Amino acid sequence: MKVPSPGESITEVEIAQWLVEDGDYVEKDQAIAEVDSDKATLELPAEASGIITLKAEEGEAVAVGQVVCLIDTDAAKPEGSDAIETYEKAGDESGGENAAPDLDKKKAETPNTGEKAESISNKTYASGVPSPAAKKILDEKGIASTNVKGTGRDGRITKEDAVNAVPSMGTPGDGDRGSERQKLSMLRRKVAERLVSAKNETAMLTTFNEVDMGPIFEIRKQYKEAFKEKHGVGLGFMSFFTLAVVRALELYPDVNSMIDGDYKVTYKYKDISIAVSGPKGLMVPVIRNAENLSFRGVEDEVKRLAIRARDGQITVDEMTGGTFTISNGGVFGSMLSTPIINPPQSGILGMHNIVERPVVKNDEIVVAPVMFVALSYDHRIIDGRESVGFLVAVKEALENPEELLMNNNVKKALEL
Repeated sequence: MKVPSPGESITEVEIAQWLVEDGDYVEKDQAIAEVDSDKATLELPAEASGIITLKAEEGEAVAVGQVVCLIDTDAAKPEGSDAIETYEKAGDESGGENAAPDLDKKKAETPNTGEKAESISNKTYASGVPSPAAKKILDEKGIASTNVKGTGRDGRITKEDAVNAVPSMGTPGDGDRGSERQKLSMLRRKVAERLVSAKNETAMLTTFNEVDMGPIFEIRKQYKEAFKEKHGVGLGFMSFFTLAVVRALELYPDVNSMIDGDYKVTYKYKDISIAVSGPKGLMVPVIRNAENLSFRGVEDEVKRLAIRARDGQITVDEMTGGTFTISNGGVFGSMLSTPIINPPQSGILGMHNIVERPVVKNDEIVVAPVMFVALSYDHRIIDGRESVGFLVAVKEALENPEELLMNNNVKKALEL
């Protein structure tokens, strides 16, 4: 089996996890591995039924089109016995090129390390005594061996113990002072690369504002039960924010633009990316043509994409494109942040948590649910007038949704 192309412009993937073991019998279309591209985690299905031989290790980067496993389609499906044993038996009977390896021959070719192993097992190490390599490292760090807990046989201090040891600022406690080194997934490495690129290659600025969420609270309080009962999906904040962003993009099209070399590309459609947290990290699926969606349409699409991201089923196509991004850090309790642009887009709106705050209304101090919002934008293509005007337009729509988002007919807008 060769690695299929997961999408345009992707030239390699990383074996994130094998879902089967070497020598297992697999069925056609059975998921045998999870692979990470720089955009998503995808499942690799078996192309045929048979006994599988793995050719790539977990964490290994493989090129698209490279062979990652072999499947013996002539092997019989095991019945009540171990797949590997059945495969070896079939190989012995066939004697062909797919025959199982001669285990006795392999044993004969393997160097006899029994004597060495026995001598090591019989050797007694003193607790807390470092190996020569460990002693050299500890001396260089200026750490006494008495301050290091050995994890080797009989408490011996190993080289790894010495590498992980840190100078003590006091008496070490009894807790675990070790560390773990783990390779970043290809998806996480690509996200890191894109974030650094966005910081280094764009003239990114952030403007802030605050929104009185009281009017939206009132609408949700009055209609959310009827909305959920009729449509089978909750009436959340994302539909209000998405439609407010669509309206603001109509008023300020430069925010819906991107730089392409010496040109500015302005899109007539609004594909809104929504940042969601998935099992493999941050993912940004896209709501296509949000300008054509109702409140119900947006909520349906947000729910569908969030479930697919959570279950690791999101595809590259579902995360490709997007002309503007909405990120909701408020679900994790964030009060205020400066979101980073999702290149090649030129703007991203950050939502935050909602807190009861004192505000002035009609010359009186009252308590209202307030959210701070942030717009990060690329100043190379968006001027201050457009960026501030855009965020004010979002604020106006959210504070007066009945008039500006629902055409003064809430029930019709919610399809009730």
